Amino acid sequence: MLHRKLMSIVTLALALSSSFAMAEAAPAFSAVDSTGKKHTLSDYSDKTVVLEWKNHECPFVKKHYSVGNMQALQKTYTQKGVVWLSVISSAEGKQGHVTGSEANAIAKKEGSAATAILLDTKGEMGKLYGAKTTPHMFVLHKGQLVYQGAIDSKPSTDSDDIAGATNYVAEALDAVLAGQAVKTASTESYGCGVKY
Repeated sequence: MLHRKLMSIVTLALALSSSFAMAEAAPAFSAVDSTGKKHTLSDYSDKTVVLEWKNHECPFVKKHYSVGNMQALQKTYTQKGVVWLSVISSAEGKQGHVTGSEANAIAKKEGSAATAILLDTKGEMGKLYGAKTTPHMFVLHKGQLVYQGAIDSKPSTDSDDIAGATNYVAEALDAVLAGQAVKTASTESYGCGVKY
């Protein structure tokens, strides 16, 4: 009986480790934030990280920020040790482009709880990750890409849809923080095209 229980535990552990092993290595990024500080993937090699592509003028982004949904997610998970990096890849002269001071002012007004706001004006980080939309969400766990895609299951600009949607980012974060495999590792992102 004890032997069977031990075998079950070993089998479960192997299944979980192989699920994490199936996740691909996250691209090694390097970007400067809105305060001038440099961030690299290696800085967070032992952490769980969310990359959130953002354009504050995009109605799909406004859907989540106008009612505090994105900020609540940021606060909930940063309090659990998750690093949350908002990434702005809008090129100079394009919608959503901001300077560091402008990004900080917008974040303060919105009540953002992101760890940092990365300014990717040349689009290098966005193209490295294949970020297509704002928002486009990525969850990294100990250097592995474990989720990429939409924030939730309702691709609309209506904030009333948030309550009835499946939040894929929250599901992925809850799974990795509990030491479990992410059930939905990829979905189709929705939103405004990233303004490279």
